[in-house]
Amino acid sequence: MENNKLLIQNEIAIEDIKNLIYTVRGKQVMLDSDVANIYHCETKYVNRVVKRNVERFPEEFCFQLNEDEFKVLRCQFVTLNENGRGQHRKYLPYVFTEQGIAMLSALLKSDIAVSVSVNIMKAFIEMRKFLMINGQVFERLISVEHKLLEHDKKFDEVFNQLQQEENIKQEMFWN
Repeated sequence: MENNKLLIQNEIAIEDIKNLIYTVRGKQVMLDSDVANIYHCETKYVNRVVKRNVERFPEEFCFQLNEDEFKVLRCQFVTLNENGRGQHRKYLPYVFTEQGIAMLSALLKSDIAVSVSVNIMKAFIEMRKFLMINGQVFERLISVEHKLLEHDKKFDEVFNQLQQEENIKQEMFWN
């Protein structure tokens, strides 16, 4: 019974984690603040660990967002609490790829980091499987979208031609 309860909690945690994974620069990443929250520590602690071990975090593992990327992500989530105080960011956030999360969990060395890292890895794997399985569907949707755009252009041409012919007929009638 308790094993089932633990399994359900892990599945819920994985679902929650999947909602914290974003795509930036073509990579699936998690924000430093979300990672810190999951690991039950402060964001500045996570970032301090990264800065102290910069050689372990190449850009494929961890990178800082630029202002435009951060603005796009802010549209997807709310970063300020109700009164707008205490939750704003002084610096642009760092984001971690799956490999960066693995490296970070090795450096944090806490029981929470180990157990949570397993769920984060599972969430990344499930997201990757989802994208692979549905990749063909996404390609087909893009193909349909391109065809619709082509049809729209052709309809515009037909309507323009009809409008010109109508104008010519009216001019001939009045002259």
